[in-house]
Amino acid sequence: MPLLDTIVGHLRAARTENLPERIRDAVIRQQDQSEILIGWVQLAVVIVFAALYLVAPAPVNAEVGFDPVPYVLGVYFAFTILRLLLAHRYRLPALVLALSVILDMALLMVTIWSFHIKYMQPPSFYLKAPTLLYIFIFIALRALRFQANYVLLAGLTAVLGWLTLVAYALSEGGLVTRDYIDYMTSNTILLGAEFDKVISIAVVTLILAFAITRARVMLIGAVVKETEARELSRFFDADVARQITDAETKIEAGQGVIREGAVVMVDIRGFTILAGQLPARDLMQVLGEYQARIVPTIQDAGGIIDKFMGDGIMATFGAARPSATAAADALRAVQAICEEAAHWARDRAAKGQAPISVGASVAAGPLLFGAVGDETRLEYTVIGDPVNVAAKLEKQNKVEGSSAITNLATYELAKAQGYRPAPGHEILRDRRLEGVEEPQDLVVLVRPVPQAESAAAPPSA
Repeated sequence: MPLLDTIVGHLRAARTENLPERIRDAVIRQQDQSEILIGWVQLAVVIVFAALYLVAPAPVNAEVGFDPVPYVLGVYFAFTILRLLLAHRYRLPALVLALSVILDMALLMVTIWSFHIKYMQPPSFYLKAPTLLYIFIFIALRALRFQANYVLLAGLTAVLGWLTLVAYALSEGGLVTRDYIDYMTSNTILLGAEFDKVISIAVVTLILAFAITRARVMLIGAVVKETEARELSRFFDADVARQITDAETKIEAGQGVIREGAVVMVDIRGFTILAGQLPARDLMQVLGEYQARIVPTIQDAGGIIDKFMGDGIMATFGAARPSATAAADALRAVQAICEEAAHWARDRAAKGQAPISVGASVAAGPLLFGAVGDETRLEYTVIGDPVNVAAKLEKQNKVEGSSAITNLATYELAKAQGYRPAPGHEILRDRRLEGVEEPQDLVVLVRPVPQAESAAAPPSA
């Protein structure tokens, strides 16, 4: 049967046992937040009940001399406060959650049952109480957790509770009638009406449980997508990860857009020699320190890490995320990178370790940002003349004895975008770049600090 297959399919999809642990934990955290919300709603309900009782207290039958409602409200209030405190600090066990469901309904049923005592009427009197409608509030409350079993437990408890109230009214001599007018104008019992109430509770419970099961499937899907996006952001920049996860159509190799942007290249000076001197573990630690300092510096300036190439870092500005100040932001980033590299050198010297220097370059111009690869392996990257120029400029640092360098065209563009040159910038005319026929005008942005001066200078705050 199609309907049965659909129900079974949703029940299987709603299970979390086969999900990765990190996704299962994310779903459980969502449920924990829901439990806190449920606790606050429960507290509001018991406060409303208490307020209604205090505003309009009903007389108690003198023969009985006992009103159970204040005691029920008191116990439920204490339980709700305890439950809220526990929910804020711990993950509530299933037994406590189930007990909370049962106590919700017990509170309501005892309150309804007490009406015939307070109003000095036969038990059949309470069967007409509109307070019965609160049952649906307590059932719906369980939907906040996105677990159908607690909705079903609430509905089952309500059905059993109401049947118990009907049975009690019959056992106390309640008169059964088939006349609807007589039922509405007296304290007689119309079994058909009570059957309608039970059926309504049961059907609403089943419909809500099925809806919650479907919603849980969507919740799990949303958590999976959010977790995937978070994991992707560890391998891609957040903007790139969003473009992958939010793409309306399938991403294909060769898709891309042309934007005005800038490319920054950074690498460690003398890394090949360093790699031959250090054990692999120490070399990886150096790379970790270097990337932990440089990557946030680039990102803080608005750059996006395109790729890591050994000790090299390639970052873009204005490619994945359009920007009217890409060149200016890139030059500011390079300035900050050199400052951070100087701090790193001083920190290493203070520890008795050999200082490590860093080189950087910037080139701006039109960039093609898009996906490359094939059906089995895609990568977002940038293609264009600025990429090649930035790579050549980075190598030119060795020729010019500089720490950071750019070409004059990028420099002038950055100034037009609001970049304020720092003191000490040098314009170098008619320089030869490897692989470029025409002489280039370059700008030295930063000169390396002498090692002795770097070691003696106190670390910047």
